[in-house]
Amino acid sequence: MATSQRNTSKLPGFLRIMTGDNALPVAVAWTLDDGRLKHTLIQPLESWLEEDSIALDGYDETTLHAMGVRPLDVIRELETDHDSETLFISGFGEEDEALERMYEEYGLNPVVELAPAYTLYPGMSFDEWEEERRQIMEERGLDALNPEHEVAAMLFLHARLAEEWPEHIPRS
Repeated sequence: MATSQRNTSKLPGFLRIMTGDNALPVAVAWTLDDGRLKHTLIQPLESWLEEDSIALDGYDETTLHAMGVRPLDVIRELETDHDSETLFISGFGEEDEALERMYEEYGLNPVVELAPAYTLYPGMSFDEWEEERRQIMEERGLDALNPEHEVAAMLFLHARLAEEWPEHIPRS
C-alpha cells in the first residue's frame, strides 16, 4: 500500500472506501494517527464478480487484479493501523456496507467503528461541515471520486476546524 509522508502526532482516523455496484469495494484510503495517508486499489473476489452486470466505479477488472491488494490484506493493515478505533467518514459513500462485505467474506467481525466526520466538531451540522469540505476540495483541486483526495480533504478540514492541532504538523 502506498503511504504519503507527514510528521508525528495523534490525529483522528479518516476513511473513504470507493465502491462499485452493491457496495463492492474497489479502492480505499485512510489516515494514520500522524497525518500520513494510505491508499490502494482492492482486488475483487471472484464471488463479488459473479453478480450480474457489476459496475466497478470506473475501474476495470484487469487493473484491480493487477494493481489491487487482496481484501484480507486490506483488513489486516487497517486493523494494524486502527485496531478498536473509530474512523470518521464523509457519509456520502457505502463505507459501512463495503467494510462489512470485506469482513463477512472471511467470517470476521470489524474491529473498527465508523462515524460521520462532522460529529468531531460540536455544534456543527452536517450541512455546514459539507460546505466546508466542498470548499476545501475546490480550493485544493481535489477530486471527490478519488478516495485519497477525499481523505486528504477531511484531514485538511480537521486542520481548519480543530481546536487543538499539534504544533509540529503543518495545517496546509
